[in-house]
Amino acid sequence: MSDTAVATAAPKLSRKDFVSDQDVRWCPGCGDYSILAQVQRVLPELGLPREKFVFVSGIGCSSRFPYYMNTYGFHGIHGRAPAIASGLKITRPDLSVWVVTGDGDGLSIGGNHLIHALRRNVGLKILLFNNRIYGLTKGQYSPTSEVGKVTKSTPMGTVDYPFNPIAVAMGVDATFVARSIDVEAKHLQEMLRRAYEHPGGAFLEILQNCNIFNDGAWGRLTNKETKADSVIALEHGKPLLFGKNRDKGIKLGPDGRLQIVALGNGVSEADILVHDERNRPLAYMLAHLESPTPIGVFHVEERAVYEEAMAAQLAAARQKQGEGDVNSLLRRGETWTV
Repeated sequence: MSDTAVATAAPKLSRKDFVSDQDVRWCPGCGDYSILAQVQRVLPELGLPREKFVFVSGIGCSSRFPYYMNTYGFHGIHGRAPAIASGLKITRPDLSVWVVTGDGDGLSIGGNHLIHALRRNVGLKILLFNNRIYGLTKGQYSPTSEVGKVTKSTPMGTVDYPFNPIAVAMGVDATFVARSIDVEAKHLQEMLRRAYEHPGGAFLEILQNCNIFNDGAWGRLTNKETKADSVIALEHGKPLLFGKNRDKGIKLGPDGRLQIVALGNGVSEADILVHDERNRPLAYMLAHLESPTPIGVFHVEERAVYEEAMAAQLAAARQKQGEGDVNSLLRRGETWTV
């Protein structure tokens, strides 16, 4: 069941209604403050009472999130937030269940839980904060740290090839895959709304700055001097153009790969690819594009939602067999006494 399907006539809420009484304890200047603010701004618009929202987290700086939301919440253990949230969503499909995780929590020890929640299309809204570092444990490299990254745990530079969170989500056939940036307030709000409205599992990567242990990790995407040439906004039905004067674009090259081109000299807007959120092969290619870095919705599709399919099975079983007897169920089939 989509979250929007259970919206009820709730009293009009504001951001203040979603602010808890807990002091927010992130480092001054952390990108998490912006993400928290945008979530608190968007939730009042969604038409659900506060008691219908649940935030589940694992371990990491991002995982303090439930304490700062005046909703129901659960602070889980390292990497297990998708598993806890899946159980909750399956048993209470009327709730809007959000998972807040980080690149370490979600892609390291929690990698299997994340990919299977997405594969199954459980109706969770998963927010993955990606700062390319372990912030809570004071600066070790994470699964998304770039090759050669010098950290406390890799003094000579990491030799690991990093995870690409968008490519991971695409690889397990997630039905909603998007990316935003912590400081792009309006864009992030729109991505949060889109994730909420999607009838099924939604994965939103949020590029986030850790100004203490990995300051400037996404600097070229946020600096005024460079972001116009470094970021391309994905808008369904619109050409893939970018640049300060929107004079650069992406076309399909003769080798079948994406090609960055400048308009002019025989290249017109008609040659530029038009973004299609339903085009999975295009989304795969865009997932691996680093410069410019795409933000927006990569891919969206409708597929059977896990909790709805399970509820239908249970209803069919009850109709066929009645409520049943647990003792008879356990003793049926090939059983024996030792």
